[in-house]
Amino acid sequence: MKAPTHLIDLNDVTVSQWNSIIKLAHDIMESPMVYAGACRGKIMGTLFYEPSTRTQMSFQTAMLRLGGGIIGFDNPSTSSVAKGENLKDTTKIVSEYADILVMRHYLEGSSKAAALTADCPVINAGDGGHLHPTQTLTDLLTLSEEKGRLTDLTVGFCGDLKNGRTVHSLLKALSCYEGNKFILISTPELKVPTYIKDYISASGKTYEEYNTLEEALPKLDVLYMTRIQRERFASPEEYEAQKDVYCLDTEKMKLASKELIVLHPLPRVDEIAVEVDDDPRALYFKQANYGMYVRMALILSMLDFKMTCKPLLRGEIVKDVTCTNPKCICNTEKYLPHSFRRSGDVLECEYCDSRILL
Repeated sequence: MKAPTHLIDLNDVTVSQWNSIIKLAHDIMESPMVYAGACRGKIMGTLFYEPSTRTQMSFQTAMLRLGGGIIGFDNPSTSSVAKGENLKDTTKIVSEYADILVMRHYLEGSSKAAALTADCPVINAGDGGHLHPTQTLTDLLTLSEEKGRLTDLTVGFCGDLKNGRTVHSLLKALSCYEGNKFILISTPELKVPTYIKDYISASGKTYEEYNTLEEALPKLDVLYMTRIQRERFASPEEYEAQKDVYCLDTEKMKLASKELIVLHPLPRVDEIAVEVDDDPRALYFKQANYGMYVRMALILSMLDFKMTCKPLLRGEIVKDVTCTNPKCICNTEKYLPHSFRRSGDVLECEYCDSRILL
């Protein structure tokens, strides 16, 4: 049997494969009944260790519309996780029941850890503040449908750029398309991590950093708003200091181009005023609907073995070194190999991408 293909980081598969998924999603939107029974007899397992509305329900709806079935949990307290079962045992068992596995977890690198021993394809539906590749496919489909291109765009990202896994994944993806530029709008405390900035620079793309929406808005083709994520902060005080810094309202929208589109991975809290919903440039609800179609396309592609991916661990095992990120899965699941990419005196954790200077 062919080894399963996993989607942990979108950059583990080729850009041409992204484009094929986007094309298939477009075809499904155009002719949904053609694909209505494409997964009949198949089962998708959904393991959501962290709350979700759109991602979980869009995956479930996608599989149901394809004619397949669903098993899993959306609250680990109702499973053997509550009895202390480790990640490997949970995912190993469910992967034997299911044909494809979708997992969201609060620890970074968790989906990669699960995929190491799973017996079916694993899809990362969000691992802590790290990555969210299926949201990125949703965003790419949205841009393709609404802007007509994935190149030569000036894209602004605003809010929690430090912990925003959707931001990290989309920045990495758009860096692979020609002519794109990025404007990063955040407080000093919530800036994009260094490893993402390095990725942008290595791709030959440019970015600028701003503190306010007002100075960035006139320059943008796309504004990607994000919420300040309370669950990623170490203390309530740190969250309170950041939560109300950015709010997009109708007055600020007057500064933007008529061709601007506003996206948001949702949920929102107070970073976009409800009044903005009536602006035709506000496309975040439409964006969420695109997510169902792109996940239908992804499920079909993975089950039909139309995707190939790089090996999960490509670095070296360093037994006497531990990742310094307390939110990394390898610090909780002690059985995992301590795998790092080495560059001179720097080790980069293969689960969460955190760096250690030797």
